[in-house]
Amino acid sequence: MIEVKNLTKKYGEQMAIDHLNFTIEDGRIYGFLGPNGAGKSTTMNIMTGCLAATEGSVTIDSLDIFKDAQKAKKRIGYLPEHPPLYLEMTADEYLHFIAEAKGVEKKLQAGEVTAVEKKTQIWSVRNRLLNNLSKGYRQRVGIAQALLGNPQTIILDEPTNGLDPRQMMEIRDMIRELGKEHTVFISSHILSEIKEVSDHILIISQGRLAANDTPENLENLISGKAKMQLLVKASREDAELLLQSLDAEIKYILSEENDDESSISLSYPNSIDISERIFSLFSKAGKPILEMYKEKTNLEDVFLELTEESAEADEEAAADESDL
Repeated sequence: MIEVKNLTKKYGEQMAIDHLNFTIEDGRIYGFLGPNGAGKSTTMNIMTGCLAATEGSVTIDSLDIFKDAQKAKKRIGYLPEHPPLYLEMTADEYLHFIAEAKGVEKKLQAGEVTAVEKKTQIWSVRNRLLNNLSKGYRQRVGIAQALLGNPQTIILDEPTNGLDPRQMMEIRDMIRELGKEHTVFISSHILSEIKEVSDHILIISQGRLAANDTPENLENLISGKAKMQLLVKASREDAELLLQSLDAEIKYILSEENDDESSISLSYPNSIDISERIFSLFSKAGKPILEMYKEKTNLEDVFLELTEESAEADEEAAADESDL
């Protein structure tokens, strides 16, 4: 189990990580999701002991990652976003080198290297130079080195970054298999990737934790809201006037208008059905509805809503400080 408590990282006045708190329990695949620049890599570098924290702590099975670094690091395997491969080595030479660096007993090194080569399906290219391997195979070698020493937890930072669609699918399949024997903590900014492989998701935005739950529960967070898209034969002013007569909790955004058409996005409580009311309002006003459809809430909606809320909160805080 990994416990992250009050984790903070500052670069001068810039806050990269802002008092993060979460727990990684054994036996799950965790997705660590956030937009580029949200603080994912910084968090993972601290969790693995590669970067010092400004405040807070990370413990792995009650071992502090900095105070008990040698023991704690044996319990985790790490694939950085840019794995430090020595391209002049063969895959086999590199993995033997890493096994030695990790302190794997000499009598066990050959067996462990063979085991991870087969598990990551690089056995057939083990004697080829890393410089001559494809990006997909290099990522497999990176995952293989993370598995050496048989750590309980595998931490993977953007493992499919730069891969083609087939390679991405293959790495995802491998992650699912790894999840049967290890706890896996994987970061990405690709929503579909995280949703496909994870049974628990953490969303980070602006260095702060925005959500921490199962994919199903996260989708239910905003399932109480419904969204509807309309294209109406009406000016913005006319459409806005008609919509004002609906439930006060309804929010609307009008865009892409021309003189006699408006594209409208409505957000309203899921507990009410406004379709007939909208149809009646525009019909009585002689304003035809050209398109009307209801959108289903999904993880993408959750991600956008949570990260936008975090960004807006930061903007408001910055504005307040500037007024002081």
